[in-house]
Amino acid sequence: MIETIHHVERAPVRSVLFDFDGTLSLIREGWQEVMINFMTEILWQLDPSQPEPAVRQHVNEYVTRLTGKQTIYQMIQLAEEIVRRGGVPEDPLLYKRQYHDRLWERIRERVKGLECGKYQAEQWLVTGSLQALEDLKTRGLDLFLASGTDEVFVRREAELLGLTRFFEGRIYGALDQYRLFSKKMIIQRVLSEQNLQGSELVAFGDGYVEIENTKEVGGTAVGVATDERLRGGRIDQWKRERLIAAGADFIVPDFSDHEKLMGYLTEG
Repeated sequence: MIETIHHVERAPVRSVLFDFDGTLSLIREGWQEVMINFMTEILWQLDPSQPEPAVRQHVNEYVTRLTGKQTIYQMIQLAEEIVRRGGVPEDPLLYKRQYHDRLWERIRERVKGLECGKYQAEQWLVTGSLQALEDLKTRGLDLFLASGTDEVFVRREAELLGLTRFFEGRIYGALDQYRLFSKKMIIQRVLSEQNLQGSELVAFGDGYVEIENTKEVGGTAVGVATDERLRGGRIDQWKRERLIAAGADFIVPDFSDHEKLMGYLTEG
């Protein structure tokens, strides 16, 4: 259940950073499909002579490359693609809102189900998430959450999933003033405020950005390659390959084996 990619020299871990969507939360499972469909429709209308599958493949490539960054960066890329095709783009913030409207149609029932008690939090969490977070808090570690999803949505969904108590206000997400937030900035803030060496930080994520940013400061990166649809301890091979390319030290399908993983990361 734990694949070692790089053997790392363990330093005492003091703080742990988590990504949100796909790492802990499954509420937004399928967001990439929604985004790719949205962008493909816009771009194909500008140049219908180009085969639709080719447009979709191109969109998939840049959406994948920017996964883990704030959503606005994918919308900025969309605007640039429109210009390349001779069109006049709208403000990227408008595209972001249109995308959120579409995504809401996909996840509305999940959110409302959590609000009314139809669903239990565990149904929309990566397996073992609550137990892993409890384990880390018991060990006295400070936990941080950083997401490319808008902070207002992250805080709301974290509350619905019963995660807020683990992070004690240290939950960060994207802002409309997007230059004021990045995962890299949050990592630097954690190191500074906690007076940490990079080696004292562990990060969990399913996206390229948090893995790469953690390795840049000398931290340990755990890639969470959950198959979000099938679950059940299954690895998403596409995620796995992307996380390894980003520099992940370990790959896990979920947190089922959290005791062994957390014990190794915190005790060696």
